[in-house]
Amino acid sequence: MTAPSELETTAQPNLELADASPASVVANALSGDAIADEDELNDVEMSLFDHLEELRQRIFYALIAVGIGIVACFAVVKSIVQLLEVPAQGVKFLQLAPGEYFFVSLKVAAYSGMLVSSPFILYQVIAFVLPGLTRREKRLLGPIVLGSSILFVAGLCFSYVALIPAALNFFISYGEDVVEQLWSIDKYFEFVLLLMFSTGLAFQIPVIQALLGLLGIVSSQQMLSGWRYVLLGAAVLGAVLTPSTDPLTQSLLGGAVIGLYFGGIGLVKLLGK
Repeated sequence: MTAPSELETTAQPNLELADASPASVVANALSGDAIADEDELNDVEMSLFDHLEELRQRIFYALIAVGIGIVACFAVVKSIVQLLEVPAQGVKFLQLAPGEYFFVSLKVAAYSGMLVSSPFILYQVIAFVLPGLTRREKRLLGPIVLGSSILFVAGLCFSYVALIPAALNFFISYGEDVVEQLWSIDKYFEFVLLLMFSTGLAFQIPVIQALLGLLGIVSSQQMLSGWRYVLLGAAVLGAVLTPSTDPLTQSLLGGAVIGLYFGGIGLVKLLGK
């Protein structure tokens, strides 16, 4: 009695294939071949020497881009120097040693060249790691890179518009009736460049939080529960990242870090983590 039912179940797929149109059979076959070809492309393995060779080429292209960016920025370095001197209105800069301004120009051109060439450097990094990522990681890569770039530029702008003027005004007003404001141009640009780039790095906090949330390492509730440690860490970070010792600049940077941290908690919560 059980034999006919078994025959029916085994024959049912064959009947479905028989009822299928030739066009659908061809389409299914082509889609299967496409998936197989895509899997084969994704599964292509490279030897260690091939990886090292590709890494060498990527680094070489990145260094060429940095060199071109530095040369291009050095050609207009006077305009960049004048732009960075704007927050220090009313201050005279001195060259305290032979060639000091020349080396300052090289330093400004180097920082500016790395900043200008950073999109190409980022492209080389992505092109190197992209083949080893899963489809889910590839979908997350675009928003993370875009958000990180926007936050870094926002950090540079925040430092130029808020932090640097606040710190300089504090120093100028503090010694206004005692000393004449004559500053070393090397020390000034060391202060400005370090503060801008450290602020840009500090603005990456929401990106790190989003990565931790997406990977399931830390949830938004766990981030929120540690707010006391965040306040302490923001104070320490503001003191470490700012090259000046004035409390106003440290407070502004610490407040920005706290705001970014709680904004990152909201972002992680929106992502459902």
